[in-house]
Amino acid sequence: MPVFTLKINNNTYTVEADSDTPLLWVLRDYLDLLGTKYGCGIGQCGSCTIHVNGNAIRSCLLQVSQAEGMDITTIEGLSEEGYHPVQQAWLEHDVYQCGYCQTGQIMSAVALLKNNPNPSDKEIDAAMSGNICRCGTYVRIKQAIKTASKL
Repeated sequence: MPVFTLKINNNTYTVEADSDTPLLWVLRDYLDLLGTKYGCGIGQCGSCTIHVNGNAIRSCLLQVSQAEGMDITTIEGLSEEGYHPVQQAWLEHDVYQCGYCQTGQIMSAVALLKNNPNPSDKEIDAAMSGNICRCGTYVRIKQAIKTASKL
């Protein structure tokens, strides 16, 4: 079985996996980074969103063989203590309900604010449209993103 060297959350990991294994499963099953969630497995729900080279991507669609040499950040890598401004805004606006989709929501919001520090409502809607929340906390998500943009 091939061996892959991955840079995740500023740490280097070596994993032995089939080359077509989705990065999502490497994160969860091989590296015990459980913040990235499995939702649909086809890149439509956003629960598995991580950052690859600073861009929000769906980890269920990226094979481990494609991830070598990339700078990968999971929810665990945003802040060791959970004090990233977006995470703080999420708490301030009580965004979480069931919480299942929220790591993907946060990762998409962080990527948005990195590229656009003061997004309009329309830009927030566009950036977050690929993340589904079955609890319907979209209004609070938008409020939290606006708060985080000011931090």
